[in-house]
Amino acid sequence: MLKKHLFTKSWIPKNLNALLFCTLGTFLFLFSIRHLSFHYTPDEWALLGSMFAASLILYFYTFQIPPEGSKQSMDSAVYLACLFIFGTPAALALLLLSSLLFALFEQKVSWWKHLTNFSIYTIMIFGAGTVFHGLGGQLGQLQNGHLLSYVGALIIYFTLNVLCISIYYYMIDQSDILHMLKGLLQESMLVYLCILILSLVLTILIVNNGITGLILFLGISIFLSHLFKKLFDMYLQLQERAIRDQRTGLFNHSYFESLLEKEIKFARSESTPLSLAMIDIDDFKRYNDHFGHLQGDRLLGLLGSILKEEAAQAGITASRYGGEEFTLLMPGYTEQEALIFVNTLRKRVNDTPFEGVEVLPHACLSFSAGISGYHIDIHDKSMFVLQADQALYDAKKQGKNIAYINGSSVPLEQEIEIAQDVRDIEQLLNLFLYKDINTFKHSKRVFRYAMDMSLLLKLDAVTRRQFVLGALIHDIGKLEIPWEILNKRDSLTLTEWDVVKKHVNWGKEMAMTNDKFKELAPYIELHHERYDGTGYPHGYKAAEIPLLCRMLTIIDSFDAMTSERPYQATKSIEEAVKELRACSGTQFDPELSELFIQYIEGKSGPVHAREEHVIPNL
Repeated sequence: MLKKHLFTKSWIPKNLNALLFCTLGTFLFLFSIRHLSFHYTPDEWALLGSMFAASLILYFYTFQIPPEGSKQSMDSAVYLACLFIFGTPAALALLLLSSLLFALFEQKVSWWKHLTNFSIYTIMIFGAGTVFHGLGGQLGQLQNGHLLSYVGALIIYFTLNVLCISIYYYMIDQSDILHMLKGLLQESMLVYLCILILSLVLTILIVNNGITGLILFLGISIFLSHLFKKLFDMYLQLQERAIRDQRTGLFNHSYFESLLEKEIKFARSESTPLSLAMIDIDDFKRYNDHFGHLQGDRLLGLLGSILKEEAAQAGITASRYGGEEFTLLMPGYTEQEALIFVNTLRKRVNDTPFEGVEVLPHACLSFSAGISGYHIDIHDKSMFVLQADQALYDAKKQGKNIAYINGSSVPLEQEIEIAQDVRDIEQLLNLFLYKDINTFKHSKRVFRYAMDMSLLLKLDAVTRRQFVLGALIHDIGKLEIPWEILNKRDSLTLTEWDVVKKHVNWGKEMAMTNDKFKELAPYIELHHERYDGTGYPHGYKAAEIPLLCRMLTIIDSFDAMTSERPYQATKSIEEAVKELRACSGTQFDPELSELFIQYIEGKSGPVHAREEHVIPNL
């Protein structure tokens, strides 16, 4: 069943798995062929020759089955029938002759690929023959009293076949082998069952009708092969429709989401660059309102065709994200390389004529784009998309028809907006005034520390805004902690600690419900991670924790040590600094710890003594 065409992708011969297949298959073949008998009658020789011819004919009637690249033919039924009638050695001899002829037909395929495929077939036939004889199977006429031996042989042949295909594809892309097995069985079970049952039908036809029965089987097999080919073509069409946006021809949102997850996983494991560009057509609503939705759809189709063409040439994936938004997923591209590509694409779009675009502000078809590069501290796809979307938002604010990298400098107007954001968050924090005033004060102090540290770290305006707002809102999840736990004076029990730890998850969920504060979620979720990986909720360590989240951990811990807490004694500034140094490299980032200590030691007095309400002067 594992057709010779299977090995079409690049595969290194020195691969240990290929060597194992070849070694095992060659050994089993040599071990079995010793028992090959040449004492056949003329009719039996004619029948064996006809079966050999049938296997060659069926070779040219292959059809594809999932996963993509795996091709199948009915020749396995011939090998199995030969095994049931003449025995394992005869079936392997038939396989050898067929494989040699196949190798002559396909000389472009490397010899070791032919050998590997022959070895896998050998393993399957040998396994089926061993089980068949082990369960008392008799050669020749199919015997009702020994049905178990036939069933056992087919099961082991099928099992070995599925395992071999799964191992092969696992070696290609290191996918989840259990998930692969499940998918393979779901998509191809009908084909496998058909071929296995046909092997028993062929056995009966040959024993009772000889060559005539074989010819009849050959006709049925060719018909079924053609039918399976048509069914798989329909399967591919349905699969294509499921992942394509019908209006633009690009991949749809669902496909983009699944591919993004895979590319992030690959970039993380292989340490390769990955960039994402979010694209939005400028003033599309104005065009739609002016010319109508049908013309607007044609405009979407035009941009889709351009993106599809350029993406195919560049080896990237273009998708329609929704409405007039598109994405470009660019594995192997750094942010700067992605910017160059997007700007080239933008220029082509600007220069593409289309009816009515003169009514748009730029008098041409244009788009704005936001670009984000993957870094090790990005742990989920939503964070990656959010960064690109934020960059897109900044590009729109700068006049549109521009590509913008996340984190680049922006106009000073964005710094002014932080004051209103602070007020919005403080409205939430006011809820702590009746539940836990200590958390309210703590959040305000951490915010002030973050303001000072953002200057020392020389953060750009966008990053500074995220950092200081993240510091202000980092404990918002504690609103969900029961009052009696939050204000308990005695030591917390293990169960109560488990409840307290959940505040990072609750806080993240609260932030994600507000588009304005989604980007602050990492500060809320990760400020209790430790540098050595023993923190919560995920156990990230070192660079896996975003740098400013590591900084927030230091600030948060310092203020917690130097402030009165229901469950912890208060430390002096000197004691807290000593604790920071003691935990440097375990709980805290060593370099950031030292920077913060220098900042604290350089101050004339403790910052947390100032309790007044201050809106930052930006």
